[in-house]
Amino acid sequence: MNRPLLDVDAVQAFLAIAEFRSFTKAADALGSTQGAISVKLKRLETRLGHKLIERTPRLVRLSAQGAIFENAAREFVAAHDRALASLHTERRHFRLGIASHMAGPETPTLLARLHQRDPALSIEVRLDNSHTLLDAFDNGDLEAVIVGQEDDRRDGEDLGPEHFSWFAAPGFEWRAGDPLRMAALMPCCQVRNTAIQALDRSDIAWNEVFVGGGYAVMAAVSAGLAVGALACRLAPADTIDVGERFALPALPSSRVMLHSTLTDSRSRDALRTIAAAYREHRSVRQVAPQA
Repeated sequence: MNRPLLDVDAVQAFLAIAEFRSFTKAADALGSTQGAISVKLKRLETRLGHKLIERTPRLVRLSAQGAIFENAAREFVAAHDRALASLHTERRHFRLGIASHMAGPETPTLLARLHQRDPALSIEVRLDNSHTLLDAFDNGDLEAVIVGQEDDRRDGEDLGPEHFSWFAAPGFEWRAGDPLRMAALMPCCQVRNTAIQALDRSDIAWNEVFVGGGYAVMAAVSAGLAVGALACRLAPADTIDVGERFALPALPSSRVMLHSTLTDSRSRDALRTIAAAYREHRSVRQVAPQA
């Protein structure tokens, strides 16, 4: 009895669709097109004689047979990658900079996928403000950076919008006449400077009661110590948007930009993985900017 031969590219397409529950996001992650992904899935289903993905205008999900096949498919691709890696053991160092105010829930996913796609890739991640990271990138100290959009730099890859607002713990109180207690990133942070300028234009007195790194600021806001100007998708789940409640000024939106000059295929594959991880998570708690 002849067994069907599996096409690695087709199996990878199936796994990407299963992971993202989206043909568009799967194509993005693999650096392909939605049409090509659909063709590969159809070819795999034909060879196996089973429908693996159920697709409707509103939903993409695994079929019963697809759910059974998924784990074996992952083992198949992993074995394929290990076989290739055994012949190409050269390790490569990849230095990535991420702006502190943009490092959120996608970061663990991003790093895990980079390692999964290229186990020989040694990853170094630096968190800092956008200006410092861009300087390091220009000096060749970083291979790629994820930062907020800069007025004088529009040559990067646009990963999507970033909306900001004022967040605080549900029980946070601001008494009339008192300066607004703020938790903020370091003075060189663009988000901090934009927020302070907005308060000053609105004649709202403020006082920084906490200054620190991204996660530390979020912890201070969650603890009820202060209000923080945060990206909506990164605001802690136990905080609320208090911009309207306290009549605080609207904060302008920005764009998440990926800058890199790398062109070799291995690096471009890593960059596609990074971009896909960010685009997948950018809608988390993302809201439209205030009017």
